[in-house]
Amino acid sequence: MAKVVYYSGDVQGVGFRATTVWIARLHPDVHGWVRNLADGRVELLAHGVADAIEAFLADVRKQMAEHIATEDVMERDLGEPLNGFRIVS
Repeated sequence: MAKVVYYSGDVQGVGFRATTVWIARLHPDVHGWVRNLADGRVELLAHGVADAIEAFLADVRKQMAEHIATEDVMERDLGEPLNGFRIVS
């Protein structure tokens, strides 16, 4: 299972991506990436078991709540499994 999340609000220039990578290290069963978008949002892709993804996303929400105005979540099929969690451009 994979989820793509689009965060809007004050999510760029506040350490959102680095914090997300740090949180991912606490959830070793979640793999994926996070990146800034040109429109000011942050896009995150998380792959793994549903419960692990939900726990990871809940921790991101909790840690970055003051910066998140909206969060749009979509399920996504992946062709190949991911390994690790990183910042991409």
